[in-house]
Parts: sequence; C-alpha cells; structure tokens
Amino acid sequence: MHLPSILTVVQARMGSSRLPGKILLPLAGQPLLVRMVERVQRAHLAGTVVVATTTDAADDAVAECCAAHGLECFRGDALDLLDRHYQAARHYGADVVLKIPSDCPLIDPAIIDEVVGYYLHFADRYDFVSNLHPATFPDGNDVEVMPFTALETAWREARRPLEREHTTPFFWENSDRFRLGNVAWDTGQDYSMSHRWTIDYPEDYDFINAVYEALYASNPAFGLDDILTLLNKRPDIAQLNARYAGVNWYRNHLDELKTVDPSQTRKI
Repeated sequence: MHLPSILTVVQARMGSSRLPGKILLPLAGQPLLVRMVERVQRAHLAGTVVVATTTDAADDAVAECCAAHGLECFRGDALDLLDRHYQAARHYGADVVLKIPSDCPLIDPAIIDEVVGYYLHFADRYDFVSNLHPATFPDGNDVEVMPFTALETAWREARRPLEREHTTPFFWENSDRFRLGNVAWDTGQDYSMSHRWTIDYPEDYDFINAVYEALYASNPAFGLDDILTLLNKRPDIAQLNARYAGVNWYRNHLDELKTVDPSQTRKI
C-alpha cells in the first residue's frame, strides 16, 4: 500500500495554569516532552513527528528543547490551535494529519498505529477518524486523524472559539457534513473515565513518573498492557491521581457542545 505523507502534530506549550512547564518536567532522565515524542515515534504509521508550539517568548524553551534533542519544531498561533495545525501541515506538505496533545506521555504506539491503520484502510469512507467519539481507551491515548483537505475546510470555516482552540470539534460537531469513524478498544471495556494517564495536575505527574520509574528501565517500549499489569500489582500508583479521573476539557463547554454530554466528563 502506498502511504500518503503523514504528519503527526504534538501540540505543546509551556503555559499551564495548573502545572506550569509540565512538558519539560524530568521523566526518566529527559524532559517529559522528549519521552513522549519518543513513544509517538515508535508508531510505524506516525510519519513525520513535529512538536507544534507557539511564537510566544515563553515557548522559546520548547523550541530550544526540540533543537537540543533533534526534534522537528514548528511555531504558530498561541490560541488558535486549528491554525497552528493547519500551518504546520502546509509547511510539511502533509496529506494526512494526526493530532496528539503533549499531555499524553504514556500514549501507546500500538494504539496510534491502530487508529491510523483504520483510517488508511477506509480512507475513501471517512473524513475524520479518532478513538475519542466515544472514548474507550484510558485517558491519555488520544489519536485523531484527518486528511489535509478536511483540515483545510475546518480551518477556513470554523468560527466558534472552542473550534479554533481545540482544533477538531468542527468535525464531530458537524456529522452531517463529515464522515466520522471511531476506533474502540477491542476488549469491549471503557476505561476512559476511570483510568487517567494524562498530565494536567501535580498528582498526574506523580502518577506518570511512578509508571516510568517502574517500567522504563527494563522496557522503554512498555505499552498499555504493561501499565495495566503494573497498576493491578501496585494500586497505590493508580491512587496517586485517581481524584481527577474523568476530568477533561469538555466540562467547561457542555453548554456549547452538541455531541458531548455530562457522562463524558466530570467536574472537580
């Protein structure tokens, strides 16, 4: 199968109201962002992986980190992430664009390949494929895939602030216009609200750091099953950030989102 030009965009910035500078916190001897990009690069179908940060001076540190570690870096609009993804895709001449947020340092490369593989197999059937609508994997395994042509349509037509800030709602909020595909966890289970593997709070960092300390040295390519096995043996690790399970950005936009209901998020 001839592969199109694939670009994986890892959106990253230093600003975080709850955990400033979280993407450069140390993780197994390197900045968290570097460890995450390493995981994404292990996916066979990730194509070119670029860190997309902002033009703000505060994010010079992100660009410097990328330069020091040989990572691709693109700088764009701080608040309009739809524009940042679109401009990065244009710059790299991408046919297909993957969106992965930088707060997913435990993302499993096999899940990336599963979602991208599904999109490529059914490329003539879908305009947007993710594993988030509905979500079933542990939170922090977010993969969204779209052809450049669809991204360009969203970039040109999306108007609402949340559509610009969060890049992809224009697709799944307009299912009458776009053909949407979803990849569910093949176990038939839904861990999206119970297992939090993303980073937004200090407790999340404690959790992620504990997982890396337990698994990385013996198996840098550890995946979903390895983490679940660890958590079964070490429920104390799972408890580190359990109070935030199910908390995501949807909670602030329930009055604006047509396709998300309160069962898909939780207020703190």
